[in-house]
Amino acid sequence: MPNLKEVKNRIASVVSTQQITKAMKMVAAAKLRRSQERVTQMRPYAVKLDAIIQNLSEGQTTGDVDNWFSKVREEKRILIVAISSDRGLCGSFNSNIFKGVMRLVLERYEDQYKKGNIVILPIGKKATEYFRKRNFQIIDSYSDIIGSLNFDKAAEVGDAVMKAFKEGKFDKVELVYNEFKNVATQVLRTEQLLPVVLPTARTTAKTNPVDYIFQPSYEEIISEVLPTGLKIQLYKALLDSNAAENGARMTAMDKATENAGELLKELRLSYNRSRQAAITKEILEIVGGAEALKSA
Repeated sequence: MPNLKEVKNRIASVVSTQQITKAMKMVAAAKLRRSQERVTQMRPYAVKLDAIIQNLSEGQTTGDVDNWFSKVREEKRILIVAISSDRGLCGSFNSNIFKGVMRLVLERYEDQYKKGNIVILPIGKKATEYFRKRNFQIIDSYSDIIGSLNFDKAAEVGDAVMKAFKEGKFDKVELVYNEFKNVATQVLRTEQLLPVVLPTARTTAKTNPVDYIFQPSYEEIISEVLPTGLKIQLYKALLDSNAAENGARMTAMDKATENAGELLKELRLSYNRSRQAAITKEILEIVGGAEALKSA
């Protein structure tokens, strides 16, 4: 039978933990509402921008666009942008990112990995810590973005990635993040950032293409729209990841609060049993002493 004092201390500890997890759940719920609104507002803009690029590309071929955004090179050196969280206690949110990156590396870029040509750009402290411990090449860790997320910071990351690609430091850029679906579900996404795949390369040409008149030239317009589209794609991924993190944390803390409640029931039952056993023992000792005195 466990000691009464030990059980009482455990009960106090679990109650304190339950209060913390409940408070964290409420904070995550409040943050989730805000981040979900931002994702909902961003998605129509991203869809419309993609539609604009499709309209611009209508009747054009990829060969008509002479810019470095869409130039396909031999995949010698790969950059992977991994978006994680700054803090833990959010279930499998971060581990899904790590598994997704490792699966991408081993299944698609195994040769480059063996040659040491895989570079990670981590966004979030957890990704930085994880890949640094595993001796990956890391550049420009952006650990301060998640806490105060805005488009300017996302654009800063986008500019750095585009500059590195333009200078030939990397031949391909992949993006790995968790997409927000609902409070309990996050979908792991892997997207190609660079080189940019124009819609005309992914869709079949129309039989009657529209003959647009571009002012200024088509090349000038597409060279402005594509970088903006890239930054929007990255910003949307950050917003999705932020909403998914808050949803995962809310779910994890809700489950932790429930588990603490179940544990409290067991501990209180154990405490009452120990207390009853102690009282019964004391009564038996008193009765035994009284009987001894009576017989004496």
